[in-house]
Amino acid sequence: MSRKFGVPPQGDHIRSIVEERLEQALREKGAKITVDWRGEQKHLDVISMPVELLYFNPDTHRIRAQRTLDPAKDKALDENPWSDESQDYLRHLLTRRPSNPSQLDPDYTALMDELDDFQQKEPGIITQEGILVDGNTRRAALLELGVKDIRVGVLPADTSRNDVNRVELALQLRRDKRREYSYINRLMAIEEQLTEGRREDDVAREFNIKITTLRKDRWVYELISDAIERSATDGGVALRLVDFEDHQEKLRELHRDYEKLAATDPDAASQLKESRLAMVVLNYPKTTLRLAEADFHNRYLDARLPDDLKPVVQEPASVSIPGLPGITVPDATSQTKTTRELTNTLLRAKAIAQAGDKVSAGEVSRADQLMKSARGVFDKAVDLAGQNARLLKRQVAVSERLTDAADYVNQCVAEFAEARAKHALDEDSFDDALLTLRASLASLAKHAGRTFTAPGDGVAWLLEASKEQ
Repeated sequence: MSRKFGVPPQGDHIRSIVEERLEQALREKGAKITVDWRGEQKHLDVISMPVELLYFNPDTHRIRAQRTLDPAKDKALDENPWSDESQDYLRHLLTRRPSNPSQLDPDYTALMDELDDFQQKEPGIITQEGILVDGNTRRAALLELGVKDIRVGVLPADTSRNDVNRVELALQLRRDKRREYSYINRLMAIEEQLTEGRREDDVAREFNIKITTLRKDRWVYELISDAIERSATDGGVALRLVDFEDHQEKLRELHRDYEKLAATDPDAASQLKESRLAMVVLNYPKTTLRLAEADFHNRYLDARLPDDLKPVVQEPASVSIPGLPGITVPDATSQTKTTRELTNTLLRAKAIAQAGDKVSAGEVSRADQLMKSARGVFDKAVDLAGQNARLLKRQVAVSERLTDAADYVNQCVAEFAEARAKHALDEDSFDDALLTLRASLASLAKHAGRTFTAPGDGVAWLLEASKEQ
């Protein structure tokens, strides 16, 4: 059975105003707004309501992740969403940048400017008790501008909490001029829909994405949730969902490389995932993360880690298979466990470093120092990995150039035959081009002859073909 919101303190008073104004809108055949309602289109009457009388929606997906920034206020919001303190908290979060709630959101400022210059264009949506389903940020902006009234469509009297969530999502996914949900809030909205028992293909269609994209985003959300759990300290601090807000492309690329490697070597894929997650914590750019392959920890980090960062070497263990007594399989290798333990250390250090007054100043200082130390070691490791990548690129560049040249020659064969059949071959130009090719091969052969003391078949052919006749 669908959950009801409960009636806000002024809900009955608001309902009486709404009913009165709906009757007037019906008599005057006023404006309407169309929403997706329980599988069909519904046309809602639009009325004007006092801005100060309405309530911010505590369930709005727009700030679902940001709510957890202050656990005490988040808990109060769950217990009494209609109190002045809870509503003020929602209003504050609606004006903040999703990835850094300490800053004012430029999109919110732009919305304020638009409302100030052109007034409200699109109506919001409310329940009959005055809870905003759509238009929460607009209400925050109108309050700040001192505007007295807001135009809103009104949902039916039997609206449930699930109805509110579905209508809000449907309006957001129309891709009009509404502010888009932040990446993390979008992941949470997708997961919420699936948790309610909806099919993956239905949710993917509603969010205008492919099922492969949906599954990729679910993998990322699970990775983030796991990282937050691993970051929890004995003192009760942990990373937050918003700490991963700016890492969308890094995490999606990590998923791609992890899945590709996991198909042939799951253990190597796990090592790659842990090393790159550690680099996300240290805030490296996406292009730098690409340098961390499966052997990154063992090859570039391990020998350079100071004692306070060096993980205890983890020995592999065996895991019993349920239902098959006496049969065990090895779990993750010691190298994977060691790589994971370093990542755990950095996750906890990052959580402490940004915990503020929730932990002692000494703990914050030690965590900061640990993160700086880790950054220094990773900088050196990244530099070495980059040098190796550039060397490998140079090593394969020569053969790749020859492969490209062969492709051009093959294309030339086809075009030569076509030109000859149409009597369109320029014989003189063709002969000149062959002389140029011969000179290039002769130059390449000269370098190859000086390099290879025991030439293979290919080099031997090149040397023979380029001899002066």
